[in-house]
Amino acid sequence: MQAANGSGRARAAAAAAAVELVEPGMTIGLGSGRAVWEVARLLGPRGGVRAVVASDRTAELARGLGIDVVELDGSLELDLALDGADEVDPELRLIKGGGGALLREKIVVSAARRFVVVAETPKRAERLGQHFRLPVEVVRFAWRDTRRRLTPLLPDAVLRTADGEPYVTDEGHYILDCVLPADADADALDHELNDVPGVVEHGLFIGLAERALLGRPDGGVETLEAAPRR
Repeated sequence: MQAANGSGRARAAAAAAAVELVEPGMTIGLGSGRAVWEVARLLGPRGGVRAVVASDRTAELARGLGIDVVELDGSLELDLALDGADEVDPELRLIKGGGGALLREKIVVSAARRFVVVAETPKRAERLGQHFRLPVEVVRFAWRDTRRRLTPLLPDAVLRTADGEPYVTDEGHYILDCVLPADADADALDHELNDVPGVVEHGLFIGLAERALLGRPDGGVETLEAAPRR
């Protein structure tokens, strides 16, 4: 129970810090996951919040809180995207997709001027893949053959299931959860995976986040900043 309470305090602290970045008149992006849902709960009572959301579950919650959910229709650029992460390494590279919304999340993040991660300190890792498998979203057609083609890059790939059936994303795809080898070049893999036929998207988010707000169990927040680009 103590650990659960500490996790809740950490999540609440990160969410509160993230909400301070939202200014009146902004159109923001909201990803998915418990930290983002806490952000939505804090933003709702403010009123006048306009957001693009990355999952059906986030959309349902946001509308219930009075947040104006709008479509990413090509006519707007988001001021800020707020989303969680499953792992954050010292270079502010991320693994995302534990909740299954990685494709939509990457679209929303890519449409924003700024992307800030909202998470807890246990999500830090010395290397990507240390504690979490890398999700790779694939089309359902011939998914086993796609897995075969992934083998040279990610030799251990397991189909994600839910209640004994293949897990299906909001966009109707499957997810392969893959062990990321300790010697993997994450930056190269970020590009190589997109060249594999059948792969829709993957959970490596590299060079996208400007900072991470990591809540601590004591209610404090640690901030990781991205190194300046050369």
